[in-house]
Amino acid sequence: MEPLAVMIKPASGLCNMKCAYCFYRDEMKKRERGSLGFMSEETLKNVIRKTLPRAKESIYYIFQGGEPTLRGIGFFQKALEYQKQYNKNHVMIYNSIQTNGYCIDEEWCRFLAGNKFLTGLSLDGIRETHDACRRGADGEGSFKNVLRTADLFDKYGVMYNILTVVTGFVAENPEKIYGFYKNRGWRHQQYIACMEPLVPEGDGYGLTPELYGEFLIKLFYLFLSDWERGRAPFIRQFENYIQKLLGLIPEACEHAGKCGRQYAVEADGTVYPCDFYMTDPYCLGNFNRDNLKGIDERRREILFLEESEKISAECRCCQYFSLCRSGCQRNRRYERETDGYKDRFCKAYKMFFDRCLEDMKRVCKEISVK
Repeated sequence: MEPLAVMIKPASGLCNMKCAYCFYRDEMKKRERGSLGFMSEETLKNVIRKTLPRAKESIYYIFQGGEPTLRGIGFFQKALEYQKQYNKNHVMIYNSIQTNGYCIDEEWCRFLAGNKFLTGLSLDGIRETHDACRRGADGEGSFKNVLRTADLFDKYGVMYNILTVVTGFVAENPEKIYGFYKNRGWRHQQYIACMEPLVPEGDGYGLTPELYGEFLIKLFYLFLSDWERGRAPFIRQFENYIQKLLGLIPEACEHAGKCGRQYAVEADGTVYPCDFYMTDPYCLGNFNRDNLKGIDERRREILFLEESEKISAECRCCQYFSLCRSGCQRNRRYERETDGYKDRFCKAYKMFFDRCLEDMKRVCKEISVK
């Protein structure tokens, strides 16, 4: 049974930063109602009481934004109370939160560590690459604030990983960024290609397929060098490729070839099928009035999962399709002549696999022997 995944936006799109590439600000501009303010405790209760009893073995609650910490610690303490109250089947509950680090203080660290929240900290590499796009509301770069938060996380034992959006600035500096992360001891890393607006406007922030391909190649060989020494970090994208080569099921939906079944919940309880599609045409209902069965029926009506399976014939015939799976649906572009989608980073992945696949297979062989 696939575990339930529920993404909650406690502060909607409210944020104390103004990142140049923010995909959610773009989504809010393209729906009738933009930011929906703070989620009430009543709405939070309805989300949890209608999802938790449906979980069979485990459930994931992922708090994102905007900036979710703006809602305050009390909201998350209430979430834990509701989880305890409605966990009648005694399933495993996993909580995680993605933060820009601006509001984090010692009290937040004690809460996150004490309640085992897996925390994603947004950081785009070194100072120059980070501050190029991630600035505070005052227009100043936020790099020093993120490092301050990372120091607090280390001090209080918060479980955290580093999430890096790959812009053109980042893609041009893999060696410096990898070395900086390594020196900081950040062993859990995630790199996400900068996303285009819903209405494409060209390559997002200088990230061309060619540049992204070179970035992946250089990053992989930095990773491989440390792997051979027994001290490689966990890099999510590479780990998912290795899982697939070993015949295992990848954990990231972008590696599955189609969208997964999840629930992305806005502050007013409105639910959507994915964080990347929280616009009016994709509305599935509202947890304040609808149950999970009705929400799932609406998902089937709009054919959301089925649409993500329309992959171009060229992709399906590609020698690397079993590994690439055409990536995330939001990074795909529709091709009318084939009635299918093709990832805009297709060339990047071909460059990467052409160069790195045999070495990845060698890694898998050594893992199998162990």
